[in-house]
Amino acid sequence: MDVLEAIFTRRCIRKFTGEQVREEDLKTILKAGFSAPSAHNYRPQHFVVVREKSTLEAIAGFHPYGKMLPGAGCGIIVCGDSEKQNATGFLVEDCSASIQNMLLAAHGLGLGAVWCGLYPHDKLTEHMRELLKLPETVIPIGVIALGHKDQVREAPDRYEEEKVHLEEW
Repeated sequence: MDVLEAIFTRRCIRKFTGEQVREEDLKTILKAGFSAPSAHNYRPQHFVVVREKSTLEAIAGFHPYGKMLPGAGCGIIVCGDSEKQNATGFLVEDCSASIQNMLLAAHGLGLGAVWCGLYPHDKLTEHMRELLKLPETVIPIGVIALGHKDQVREAPDRYEEEKVHLEEW
């Protein structure tokens, strides 16, 4: 799939068949996450892949927008190591760039995915930290529900000319 086609046609998918994601596809998606730009090239991103249904159910139990996780092929929790990047804003940007790359890679492979935010909600990040036994220096930024699509969504044209400002506001 052409990169512009992937960008313009990617949609959030929240309904999955439950079929497992192939290891080869998962590795490609993770590689896309590691290929994201990073402030100062500090690369603080870490990815926790969760396939265990009970863990996916536990996340769905505390995350109000993660109800689809138990039906997905897996979940990927994107985290940032604050020892590698102590500027939290840059850490969040680096992890967000990884998430976007992984969403596009999933779409390019014909899979579905949706990004559910965690940071900066203390309750969500603490639940995730406890569940996954994350070190104190690791901040969970978001979770990606990933799997084989059980829905098709059309992509609208979201270009908004009135929000483009040339030279100044």
